[in-house]
Amino acid sequence: MVSENKPAGSRILSGMRSSGSLHLGHYHGVLKNWLKLQHEYECYFFVADWHALTTNYDDTSKLEEQMWSMVIDWLAVGINPKVATVFVQSRVPEHAELLLLLSMITPLGWLERVPTYKEQQEKLKEKDLATYGFLGYPLLQAADILMYKADAVPVGDDQVAHVELTREIARRFNYVCGREPDFELKAKRAIRKLGGEKQRIYQDALTKYQERGDADALAAGQAMIEAHPNLTVADRERLLGYIEGSGRTILVEPQALLTEVPKLPGLDGQKMSKSYGNTISLREDTDVVAKNIKKMPTDPARVRRSDPGDPEKCPVWEFHKIYSDKQRQEWVQTGCRTAGIGCIDCKKPVIDAVIAELEPIQARAAELEANPDMVRSIVTEGSERARDTARETMDEVRQAMGLRYR
Repeated sequence: MVSENKPAGSRILSGMRSSGSLHLGHYHGVLKNWLKLQHEYECYFFVADWHALTTNYDDTSKLEEQMWSMVIDWLAVGINPKVATVFVQSRVPEHAELLLLLSMITPLGWLERVPTYKEQQEKLKEKDLATYGFLGYPLLQAADILMYKADAVPVGDDQVAHVELTREIARRFNYVCGREPDFELKAKRAIRKLGGEKQRIYQDALTKYQERGDADALAAGQAMIEAHPNLTVADRERLLGYIEGSGRTILVEPQALLTEVPKLPGLDGQKMSKSYGNTISLREDTDVVAKNIKKMPTDPARVRRSDPGDPEKCPVWEFHKIYSDKQRQEWVQTGCRTAGIGCIDCKKPVIDAVIAELEPIQARAAELEANPDMVRSIVTEGSERARDTARETMDEVRQAMGLRYR
């Protein structure tokens, strides 16, 4: 059972494409942030297996293996299914239905203007990406977010454009489809459900704001509605729309929750990426980890041990910025610039810190690998919880689009 001790109206949605075992770049760039967010928000974390098909549709032989491997890594680092909902995208078929319905109102030009559309086509020239699925993947991403009425989506700078597109799609949908039949009647019924003192507070705020433009009264009414523990999502939105003088907001416009992504280079100094073959896997043998870090390139100016160097030109320094305290970082800066320490000396504390971080993760991963039924149960339960929420959203979307026939 997911904990309900989270602030009202604070839902996060985030996912990762199925790609198999994860590496330190994923851990520091995404998962450490998830570990923090899961205790602050109502979080939905999902394996985006359909997204994996947008570029790898021609080979799905490893898709299932990659999905389970990714989930094991999530759980091994500390993602807790008791406080966050962990699910698989394809286990919630409502995502596909919402994608289809949103495609009816989304201008084609919006998708063609997504910055990563042409960038990815350029980077992946060896693949045939002239497909409907690849063009529409930002809309599928929007459907993923809007399905759960997420208030925020944790992203880096390169993904802000996707969240903005999601906001535009939600805005357009609400404009085209958002005024439900009998809205005012349903809003008045929702007011009666407030009962007693809360109903009086709402009516007072409604009068003061709509007759006098009292912004403080509006804020008080909104706060009371958001904090009410027993309202359905639909009634909460009706009451907010009614007091604001608008229709009902069916799809929520999410905010981009900008997260700082540490710069963690790969073993060759480039960005850590599986496609470059330069990663440190979370489940890699620690002897191999130590051996590979020892072989990492350093400042090219340090040809001999006696040559001074510049840490800013050395990829190992980026590891020190993550793993070393201030005192250790000062030791590196002084020792490298004066040739007081050699590159192997500099790498040893990094090796020790990385291994110390990986060992408990690997121990938990081994336990999970030995108990696949437990992992499957976590995903099944999480997917059912996610689907319960998705069904509520789709019921509202179908009604708004005139598709809920009697």
